[in-house]
This record gives sequence, structure tokens and C-alpha cells, in this order.
Amino acid sequence: MKHLTRAARLLGRGVTTLLLLVVTVASVAYIAPSLFGFERYVITGGSMSGTFEKGSIAFERPVPVADLAVGDVITYLPPADSGVSTLVTHRITQIEPGESGARLFTTQGDANPDPDPWEFSLLSGTQPVVEQTVPYVGYAFMALADRETRMLVTGVPAGLIALIALVDLGRALRRPEDDDAPAPLTPTAGAPAKKAGARAIPVAVVGRHALT
Repeated sequence: MKHLTRAARLLGRGVTTLLLLVVTVASVAYIAPSLFGFERYVITGGSMSGTFEKGSIAFERPVPVADLAVGDVITYLPPADSGVSTLVTHRITQIEPGESGARLFTTQGDANPDPDPWEFSLLSGTQPVVEQTVPYVGYAFMALADRETRMLVTGVPAGLIALIALVDLGRALRRPEDDDAPAPLTPTAGAPAKKAGARAIPVAVVGRHALT
């Protein structure tokens, strides 16, 4: 029984450590890019398949709009009259001068047969451009966007830690049973008592006399 309890405790601590490690890595991955000037976006569609897949995380660095060139992959919000209300990560396929002097951009997903059916200008001074992507990690962020999943991910490690702490506390407070304590040794009746061994008293001999 003790071996099973010990194995359960070790398993619980291992699972807790693993979950805490996953949460820590995800937190670092979420915070660290901003410290180095990157923005991060989760790819939720397949229009760029072949270049990067759904579930990837795109790390993008803002660059001046004037420096954008054909071939850059950008994340932007399409025009209001496009009917698309979410961010799009597509490749710039054409840049033309607009009537007001602002440049007009056309984009296309690498997996799409045709360009996007809109032109747009970028009013901000800078625009995020994709520099690197990491596959699959975005699925974790998509899952954490769900409130119930976040509660599960944070609640399970906390519950396991609390359970292990209670088990350890119970073991510490539990007193050993009297039957398990060793019985005190008693002398056997009739056994002769041992005499104390004779002690030698050192003496110093001076001539014929012994000085004690």
C-alpha cells in the first residue's frame, strides 16, 4: 500500500511539474517577443498553406510603410467595404500610387488562385511584416482563448498541488500506532548481574613507594 501511495505521489508531482512547465513556456512565448520589438499573430486560416500552415504563430516586426515591397507578407485589416472584419495575413502582390498620394496595395494568399478583391492604403506610419513563423504553437493560443480551457489548464495544476500538500500534511500529522513501537528491553529473571570491571588506578613509583 505504501508503494502505491508513493507511486501516486510521484506521478502527481510529475504531471504537475509538466503542466507548470507547459504554462511557463507558453507564458514566455507570449511575453518574450514584445520585448524584442515583435508582434505575434495566430494563423487561423489556410490561405497561406505551403508557406505556413493553420495553427502557426507569425512573428512580425513593424517597418515603415514606405519600405514595404512586393513579396512582403503583412497582417492587416481589410477595408470596411470588403466584408471581412478580421485581420488577414497575405502577401503583397502589387503596389500602385493612389490619387491622394498614398500607395494602394493588393494582396493574395499563397494558396489562393486569385488576388484579394480589394485595394487598400495603409494610414499608419508602420506596418507589421512577417519575419518568422512557428508551426502548431498557435493551436495552444487558440485553445487558451476559450475561458473554460484556461480554467482547466490553470485549475488542474493548482488542484494537484493542493492534493499533494494535503497528503503530505496528513502523513506528517499521523502518529505511529503503539503496536508498531518496539517493546522496551527488560532483564531476564534469574540472570546473574555482571560485576563492574576492575579499574586500574594509575600510580607513580618513586623509589620503593607507590604514590596514588
